[in-house]
Amino acid sequence: MTDPSPAALPATITYPAAERLDLVEHLHGHPVADPYRWLEDPADPRTIEWSADQDTLTRGWLDVLPGRAALGERLAELMRTGSVGTPVWRAGRAFYTRRGPDQDYPVLYVLEDGVERVLLDVTVLDPSGRTTLDRWSPSLEGTRLAYQVSVGGDEHSLLHVLDVVTGDLVEGPIDRCRYSPVGWLPGGDEFFYVRRIDPDLVPEDERQFHRRVWRHRVGADPATDVNVHGDDLDHTYYYGLSVTDDGRWLLVNGAPGTVRRDSVWIADLHGSGDLRPVITVEQGAQCSAWIEDDRLYLRTSLDAPRFRLCVADPTRPTEWTELVPEQPDSVLDGATWLDGTLVLLRTRHAVSELHLHDPVTGEHRGEIPLPGTGSLHGWSTVDERTEADRDVLWFGFSDFVTPLSVYRYSLSDNETVLHAAAPGAVELPPVTTQQISYESLDGTTVRMFVVSGEQHPDLPRPTLLTGYGGFAVGRGPGYSATTLAWVEAGGVWVHASLRGGDEEGEEWHQAGMRDRKQNVFDDFHAAAGKLVADGWTTPQQLSIMGGSNGGLLVGAALTQRPELYAAVVCSAPLLDMVRYENFLLGRLWAEEYGSAAVPEELAWLLSYSPYHRVRHDVEYPSVLFTVFESDSRVDPNHARKMCAALQHATASDPTKHPVLLRRETEVGHAGRSVSRSVGLAVDQLTFLAGVTGLEFV
Repeated sequence: MTDPSPAALPATITYPAAERLDLVEHLHGHPVADPYRWLEDPADPRTIEWSADQDTLTRGWLDVLPGRAALGERLAELMRTGSVGTPVWRAGRAFYTRRGPDQDYPVLYVLEDGVERVLLDVTVLDPSGRTTLDRWSPSLEGTRLAYQVSVGGDEHSLLHVLDVVTGDLVEGPIDRCRYSPVGWLPGGDEFFYVRRIDPDLVPEDERQFHRRVWRHRVGADPATDVNVHGDDLDHTYYYGLSVTDDGRWLLVNGAPGTVRRDSVWIADLHGSGDLRPVITVEQGAQCSAWIEDDRLYLRTSLDAPRFRLCVADPTRPTEWTELVPEQPDSVLDGATWLDGTLVLLRTRHAVSELHLHDPVTGEHRGEIPLPGTGSLHGWSTVDERTEADRDVLWFGFSDFVTPLSVYRYSLSDNETVLHAAAPGAVELPPVTTQQISYESLDGTTVRMFVVSGEQHPDLPRPTLLTGYGGFAVGRGPGYSATTLAWVEAGGVWVHASLRGGDEEGEEWHQAGMRDRKQNVFDDFHAAAGKLVADGWTTPQQLSIMGGSNGGLLVGAALTQRPELYAAVVCSAPLLDMVRYENFLLGRLWAEEYGSAAVPEELAWLLSYSPYHRVRHDVEYPSVLFTVFESDSRVDPNHARKMCAALQHATASDPTKHPVLLRRETEVGHAGRSVSRSVGLAVDQLTFLAGVTGLEFV
């Protein structure tokens, strides 16, 4: 490992004292030590004092790292591109978000008769910058808007309804609506939505769960809402829903927690209104459903791990006919209706493609030209109440050098043109991008995106490797200010498409979960080995970064192969895999990881649980944990305990390879302002750069 620039770094470091408990539990025959159990309690005076001391230590190190000012200015400039969202059409009105070059958050606009006006700006609602817009949905007539906001990063969304014409608040807030879908009925007086039941009616440790589908009349007391669905299902169920534009059909989908197995129900609201099953979670498949032209379309992984498209009569919803079969070399990610034609979204090795198909026969009709090799971010067509542009598809698009912009494709012209560019003009650095294949430990072919200043390795360079590898979440090419700033300074940025994601379909996901989780880490180590072998970097110049499940990834990487990585940023991580189910949303993830309550599954977890794999007198890399105190998904106690364990165990010189914990308050797991994003990225990248020899000037 190389040494960070001496600049003004502390000459000595003394880690805050952390009492080590002689706590060993015997679980299913395994002795499991937990010396820092007390750090699970944020209100414990010892935790409060220890955290404050860590704050002082971390700021004393990070604030004097070289290049901070230059990097902060460049990141802010690269984020001045802003962004623009795909329009949603309602009766001739277009609703969309746009973030200008100097704005911290996107603003929601409405366009009518060529006139644009601001509909909702969270910085006006809350000048403190603590409020985020979580979700929004206009009524079918475009006269009302349901929107949800949360405060301080807690993601506990509050639902409101406003009048689109006047901007006046019609009702709200309705609480307990975390990221609720909204399905409007014609007329704009009623909608279906998802809300947790009264927390006083459930055990305290289940208050984040127990969702139900409700029917609500605008202006009525939510306590009088009709409970439509959910009473007889597991308390961890999450729900999605949609209503057809004619108000006849209600579709509800759901799954317990984050499992990739769906139930779908359909109800004829012009008939009995009873929800009938289309597919059940016991069938073990993913499924999304919608109705178009009196046909029920189903995108499903049933008997097709890369997904296929089926159709049915909505009055006989379990009698499916295959319309477009599974393809062996791409994943079917979505479908939509465009003026009598089906448009299918496919990803081929994480790169987006759009294909045209006959809606009756499923026959392939052609491919929609895309602006480049990149990723789609939402799409839309006009609704039945909008007269113009019936053959136009709008879609968001980005790649490594294209900020999120909106394009439009005309079916009649077979032409794709830019509709709305990102609003900020920014000079971008010259970079090359490519996708490289490599072989993992068991011979599986894995791919990674490499962004660099040179097409081929010219000399070993400071390299930042990242990945995720879980929950069927994939990542394709996309614009990132942090990526461009790192490469512009002379580094190499790499994202590996690890097993556990969805880049190659559901089998790819399942190959990286439960008892096969080690495949994810092996894929990551193999990516690092490939980068070193090909001359892109060296272990002394190789840093890694990951967040959430990606934090687990890099936590496992640094404990399994500490000699392979020089520096690590581990953000909002899962690290104690024995007790993760006890905190926040942890119980939802047992399907993905396994449960410590099951003897066989505890053995899987202990085999890689980073907190339990820390060993004394090992030279660990430099490590920066970044956590967010309002995180409502992953408890910060994971990072606290792991930080204390590494500070106690590492044999590395702390003045050269420190273990640090960076905390933020009033920010959560996901949404944050641009300015706070810049501050976090400056701390993370200068920390990695200081170890690997990259200079921001």
